[in-house]
Amino acid sequence: MVLPEEVQFTEGGGSPLKQMPEFYRTTCPRCGAGAERETDTFDTFFESSWYHARFCCPDNDRAMVDGRADYWLPVDQYVGGIEHAVLHLLYARFFHKLMRDEGLVHSDEPFTRLLTQGMVVAESYYRIEEGRQVWINPAEVEVERDGKGRVVAARTRDGRPVEIGGVQKMSKSKNNGIDPQALIDRHGADTVRLFTMFAAPPDATLEWSDAGVEGASRFLRRLWRLVAAHLERGPVPEPDPEGLEGDRAALRRQIHETIVRVNDDIGRRYTFNTAIARVMELVNTLSRAPAEDGQDRALLQEGLETVLLLLAPIVPHITTELLARLGHADEPRWPQADPAALKQETVEIVLQVNGKLRGHLEVPADAPREELERLALAAPAVQRFTEGLTLRKVVVVPGRLVNVVAS
Repeated sequence: MVLPEEVQFTEGGGSPLKQMPEFYRTTCPRCGAGAERETDTFDTFFESSWYHARFCCPDNDRAMVDGRADYWLPVDQYVGGIEHAVLHLLYARFFHKLMRDEGLVHSDEPFTRLLTQGMVVAESYYRIEEGRQVWINPAEVEVERDGKGRVVAARTRDGRPVEIGGVQKMSKSKNNGIDPQALIDRHGADTVRLFTMFAAPPDATLEWSDAGVEGASRFLRRLWRLVAAHLERGPVPEPDPEGLEGDRAALRRQIHETIVRVNDDIGRRYTFNTAIARVMELVNTLSRAPAEDGQDRALLQEGLETVLLLLAPIVPHITTELLARLGHADEPRWPQADPAALKQETVEIVLQVNGKLRGHLEVPADAPREELERLALAAPAVQRFTEGLTLRKVVVVPGRLVNVVAS
């Protein structure tokens, strides 16, 4: 039996076939009596339990899967909500092992890594009408907040009061979902993407905040102004990275340290919020950097290009435009850290006495442990807190700290 394609989906949900008597009313082919066809087709879990394999070969009209499934599977990274941990993942593993036993695929597991994403929550509001709760969308509500930002009173735009339902998971039942189109119309898609990625780690709960969206918009506008001001100063000379010293060398080191850290945040840790935070720190530094000298401008150009390339997967529209204005006509590539830029002549280490912070000391980056111990014991900050005490032990962590234990 071929299912009809001329179906009408209703707001109440359920199978549209149940609303089509011309489909489900039929005659039994054996006895000729009146009968009804089954209107419940495959459950969504049934089909979604093997579509990871079907996606590898969607144009095959003669088999479920083919050899391309073995090429692509198992999936490198699975991202799903907490409710998937027991339902979808369980069913997908069962189906995959069944397909393996039938010789359709030749891997034991469907997915290699799992990232369980957090829920998106938002304020909720309702009104009692005819003895039942009627949930009202936050976009239709005006609120009053106390000094700590908590909602203390709420009303619809026509002035009618509503009850505060508290922060709850976004859902249709609570009518507290946020229409992204309204925010996109007001701020642009990049702003919404930036806020969503920056507001919380992907595995944590994200509390929706209109103020947070405004903050993301301000940052992108600031980035635009910074690039525009740089371009107004005219052509940029060729950089001379080997001739950089002092503050210039420190700025270039921060640029390339940011590349290393963002690579780790995105590629290994999946903490997109910290990756964005590191880029924001670099933008703050670039906004304070001198821009009159030719090499200063060349360094600023490198920094701005790095910022835009690192943000490109998150805010692709603004970064594509600004990179083009900076001279990137071709498809941009992910930035690579320059090992030479990461080298430091000196580093600042922490000085501790019995585990308590007592000062800092700038030392040669390649200083051996014995030299670090000698410099630490000679430092006034250490001598002041060890005077009259017996030295018991000196713990040295190269490049980070020296802890003097005395009693």
